[in-house]
Amino acid sequence: MRGDLATQPLDALNVETGTRPKAPAIEGATDRDRAKGRQLAAIHRHYLMDLGKISRLMQRIEAGDAPPAALADIVLHSDMSRNLSAFGTICGQACHVLMMHHNIEEGHMFPGIHGPAGEGIRAVVDRLRQEHTVIHELLNRLAVAAQALASQASDKRFADVQAVYTALFEAVRSHFRYEETELEEAIGVYLDGI
Repeated sequence: MRGDLATQPLDALNVETGTRPKAPAIEGATDRDRAKGRQLAAIHRHYLMDLGKISRLMQRIEAGDAPPAALADIVLHSDMSRNLSAFGTICGQACHVLMMHHNIEEGHMFPGIHGPAGEGIRAVVDRLRQEHTVIHELLNRLAVAAQALASQASDKRFADVQAVYTALFEAVRSHFRYEETELEEAIGVYLDGI
């Protein structure tokens, strides 16, 4: 996950590289702490539903029930896209709306955990930050592919959108699962919930 991600081939942009650190158990963490940490999963479900909208729309376009331009609109205006654009790393000039999820993680949640946590949990937080950059790049590529499809529909351009979308969905789903699992106790202990 190092180097310029924009130059990486699509199949190199994934978050499961086999090197994810595991968070150690936090001494004194309670079931209540873990329940507070599971609040993150509820937030993530919203973003997975957002990605589901894109998938359903692609199916409609493939069936001829929706114009390709509709895909560019939903990709560029999805909550996840606006949210990730807060870091200025995706969608280029097309995405301008500031949203909260990664902003909260990068600006509040990660520093709140990273500071007081031990080495093992800090390694998880650092890894999650690296994974954000991969997801940002995939979202940027999805926006570009959707715009290209909208400007001139073709089977190849639709296949490009599908390939990027599949890579994005797999990365996001894996990232969310990892984050929810490894930070469950830390969110409750160090942040007292989300």
